[in-house]
Amino acid sequence: MAVSTTKPDLDQASTRKHAWLASELSFGGAPVGNLYASVDDASATATIAHAWQRGIRHFDTAPYYGYGLSESRLGIALSDMPRESFTVSTKVGRLIEDDAQQTSHSDGFIVDGHRARFDYSRDGVLRSFEASLQRLRTDHIDVLLLHDIGALTHGEHHAAILRQALEEALPAMAELRSQGLCSAIGIGVNEEAVCLEVMPRFPLDVIMLAGRYTLFEQQDSHAVMAQAQARHVAVLAAGPYNSGLLGDAHGPGKFYNYAPADDATVARAQRFYDVLARTHTDVGAAALQFPLAHPAVASVVCGLRSIEEVAQAAARIQASIPADAWRALRDTGLLQESVPTP
Repeated sequence: MAVSTTKPDLDQASTRKHAWLASELSFGGAPVGNLYASVDDASATATIAHAWQRGIRHFDTAPYYGYGLSESRLGIALSDMPRESFTVSTKVGRLIEDDAQQTSHSDGFIVDGHRARFDYSRDGVLRSFEASLQRLRTDHIDVLLLHDIGALTHGEHHAAILRQALEEALPAMAELRSQGLCSAIGIGVNEEAVCLEVMPRFPLDVIMLAGRYTLFEQQDSHAVMAQAQARHVAVLAAGPYNSGLLGDAHGPGKFYNYAPADDATVARAQRFYDVLARTHTDVGAAALQFPLAHPAVASVVCGLRSIEEVAQAAARIQASIPADAWRALRDTGLLQESVPTP
């Protein structure tokens, strides 16, 4: 690859848990990739710039997010900021291809003329990485994640995909790290099970786990979090609102796990609003702050679409939450006794 191997100077992040990650609140870049709704270029650029201005210093994206649109928009917006002042994570595992017939938006991204194709081969990883560098306008990636492996995603192909991930994709990513082209490697998934499959078999720096270790659900994540802590694998806790279920200040959202929420899920979410209302606590603030109490969690990654959402998240991460709020959630069985709270 004809790219520089110069590493970033992250002195200002050196007091954090991981020097390659610059802030506890991270910018999730899927919404500015036109996830579920279009965002114009100017609004996307302003949103990303405002996040940096509000002190958010880690930006997460992927080629899949808008078929390169999220990466390109981050590259443009962050090109005005000193490179040492922020960190970036992106992903490999899909290649973006032109497809003039693609107008269905079946992946959720409102972008025409492109499609994403899974490719966990060594060549696919290197091609994806090179394209990401160009779209992001950078010569290095701080955190590189292997995207969406797991049985729930790949079904009957899971065993073959996992084998290729362990034999080709992750070793290629480790080579990029050894060359100084990225600082940390890991996996970015929505499934606990595959984390437990990979961690004992390949040395990871980080896992991004979306929608699983959250205020709304922690019941199935104990083993993952314990293994991550024991193996010194940093956890990026993504999807803290569970697809918007706990994101609105006034009541439950309509979606959960990227799909319409059923009545039982909405009813359970309503209990969080009812309980936290008694202590005058914003549910969204509790949802953002909860994962950070776990010693394995390095950052919470929140998808942000607008200046208003950035401002709200920045305020929520700093909001004061009374101890009575966490106690009330435990007393009503909405939080497990064993999980740490802020």
